[in-house]
Amino acid sequence: MSEPRLRVAEVFTSLQGEGIWSGVPSTFVRVSGCNLRCSWCDTPYASWNPEGPVLPVSRIVEDVVERATRHVVLTGGEPMLFDGIEHLADLLKQAGHVITIETAGTVFRQVQCDLMSISPKLSNSTPDGPWQKRHEETRLKVDILRNLTKGYQHQMKFVVSSNRDWEEIEAILHEVPIDPSRVLIMPEGTDSETLWNRARELAPQIVARGFRLCPRLHVDLFGNTRGT
Repeated sequence: MSEPRLRVAEVFTSLQGEGIWSGVPSTFVRVSGCNLRCSWCDTPYASWNPEGPVLPVSRIVEDVVERATRHVVLTGGEPMLFDGIEHLADLLKQAGHVITIETAGTVFRQVQCDLMSISPKLSNSTPDGPWQKRHEETRLKVDILRNLTKGYQHQMKFVVSSNRDWEEIEAILHEVPIDPSRVLIMPEGTDSETLWNRARELAPQIVARGFRLCPRLHVDLFGNTRGT
């Protein structure tokens, strides 16, 4: 039986920039390919225009192990789309790594994972054009969100453009109730000024709901650049 392979846009080591493990040194494996087309996507090279070589999973693991970081983030694109992600996570766990999986929550798999970082996409993500209908029909799968939150240690991140998004977030959390301290609100933007201006606007509502503000540390440190 042939070894599973994955198209990988990039592998890099940096600081985790988002979520409850923000600031932790981590190696990121960015799998290329996505079933959504978010209008504000900041990694089009792994979604709109998938890039990178198709690699045997064992080779990816060798690259990660050589970097000697305990934490590994499997991201994309949408890593949960691909069968090879299960084998990759198994081998990384056998090598002693702590695994975070970044997912939009539209696909469920039984996979080795220490933190399922779920980012359901709100209607503010829906693009104009030929992908509009498909994206809108795919972006929110409540049954899958329930299974992910029941099956894994998790955090749930929402990309928020303005205070108009709160009603939609509350509707999702009514269907998929989780501890408010595990709900992270991430202002939409790709530069520090925009992110912090939106954070100030959103802060009162975050406090009122008992959620967490989710800054994007890597943008503050390095800008909106690949490999960070």
